[in-house]
Amino acid sequence: QVQLVESGGGLVQAGGSLRLSCAASGRTFSSYRMGWFRQAPGKEREFVAAISRSGGSTSYADSMKGRFTISRDNAKNTVYLQMNGLKPEDTAIYYCAADRRYTGRGLDISEYDYWGQGTQVTVSS
Repeated sequence: QVQLVESGGGLVQAGGSLRLSCAASGRTFSSYRMGWFRQAPGKEREFVAAISRSGGSTSYADSMKGRFTISRDNAKNTVYLQMNGLKPEDTAIYYCAADRRYTGRGLDISEYDYWGQGTQVTVSS
């Protein structure tokens, strides 16, 4: 089992940047695909980005391509989400998640086994 703790959220003006971090416990971090999801008020949780176990392959939701970058440091048991060009519609709670089964493409909530508590990102206009 792995525990995930997100950090780095906050309030930023439109056009600004934030870097989210997700620290994982345990010695098997490199065996998990990692993902970021977000949930805005009144909306369902949605996929943001995913990264393979080695970090060599990444996936993004269409609306985040070119603005967000997911990366990981297996030596530090940490996954990151660099968010640039933030828009008010990016306001949400951002969650990191770990997928131990690696059976799909990592785009769906159901593929992930462990979740962090989330970090709030608020983008003002």
